[in-house]
Amino acid sequence: MDWFTSYFLSGKNFEQLAQKCVPHYSTLISKAVGILSQESVERIQRVFQEGKLKQVVEEIQEALQKSENAPLDVAVIGQSGSGKSSFINALLGLGHEEEGSAHVGVVPTTMKKTPYQHPKYPIVTFWDLPGTGTPNSLPDPYLEIVGDDDYDFFIIISSSRFSSNDALLAQKIKEKGKNFYFVRTMVDVELHSEEKSKPISFKKERVLQQIRDDYLAILSNIGISNPCVFLVSNFHPDKFDFPRLQETLLQDLPAHKRYTFVLQLSSLSDAFIEVKRVILKEKIWLNALKSAALAIIPFMAFFSGFDLPKQEKCLNLYRSYFGLDEQSVKEIAQKLGTSVQEIKSSTKSLDFWLFVKNDSIAAKAMKCAESFCSVNGGLRSSIFQFLKVYFLRLKFINTVVDDVKMLLHKTLES
Repeated sequence: MDWFTSYFLSGKNFEQLAQKCVPHYSTLISKAVGILSQESVERIQRVFQEGKLKQVVEEIQEALQKSENAPLDVAVIGQSGSGKSSFINALLGLGHEEEGSAHVGVVPTTMKKTPYQHPKYPIVTFWDLPGTGTPNSLPDPYLEIVGDDDYDFFIIISSSRFSSNDALLAQKIKEKGKNFYFVRTMVDVELHSEEKSKPISFKKERVLQQIRDDYLAILSNIGISNPCVFLVSNFHPDKFDFPRLQETLLQDLPAHKRYTFVLQLSSLSDAFIEVKRVILKEKIWLNALKSAALAIIPFMAFFSGFDLPKQEKCLNLYRSYFGLDEQSVKEIAQKLGTSVQEIKSSTKSLDFWLFVKNDSIAAKAMKCAESFCSVNGGLRSSIFQFLKVYFLRLKFINTVVDDVKMLLHKTLES
């Protein structure tokens, strides 16, 4: 019996009461497998089934903190002039002249290993590595860098043909057991050139497929089997293979690092926004389960429940994740040539108190029911708090997503 039991029930066997909740929640824990390792999921399920409430809360909290604080280091490498720095800026969501952006120039600007931290999430770092074609590149192409186990994966960049150096590099990465991905930049430039030279016969999809097939054949000939090739434009991260690249990187990452990766995605397309929403919804399950475990204990919902201050903090956090924080809203208003107040009046998530205000009789009745259940604890209180936390958080995230999509489409149209 844990300290919750002895403190609140003075000797009652509270674990037996917790056991009644197991059938309702045990399968729900597995829904968070996208951001938790299978080991963490099984551990949470086990302590829940054993009725160890304190340990359930601790395990969920530890799992959440691990996913939120997992560092992510991405190596971006390739020949000089291939667009590595521009690619990093696209991933960071920064313009070339913004503070913290990777240096871009018409001459090779990356002379040494250079880290670029995400402006919002400093645990995410993109490493711009010196190109193999520059005088300052390493004598043995990236031997020292590939030997660094700190990188989670490698992105090999080229703006033309991949070379034997790229094959050697990929082989060294493979030997270290790391994932690597080939990215062909400036595909928009090649499409424009093709359309200009063949205006009658030009078909975009056919040209893109031809480029992709050519690169797959080249990489196969230089010794790379089953290569992952993505065609991108650094100036249009919402087009071509950029969204597919993001999805592939997300799927290949260890579960506990997916949350970190998703947070740094910019809200530059509906696809990016939806990927972020799916992963954040998995975290909602864990938060709801943690509240449900605590709510079994009488009166606990009064002390640790999802009250209005916590709701406001939650909504503001979702706004920050999707680029609707105060500073971002000001920048959006500037792009649209309108006022911040006009933006707020056209959205639902930017005014918390107006958003959650509900003076209906049904809402008051629900509040009374919540208080009654919280006093008694048990299964009813647990289910009530689970549903409250889950559906409120889901409402918050869906409303923020609707708002950010609406503003994104307005920005693209303008």
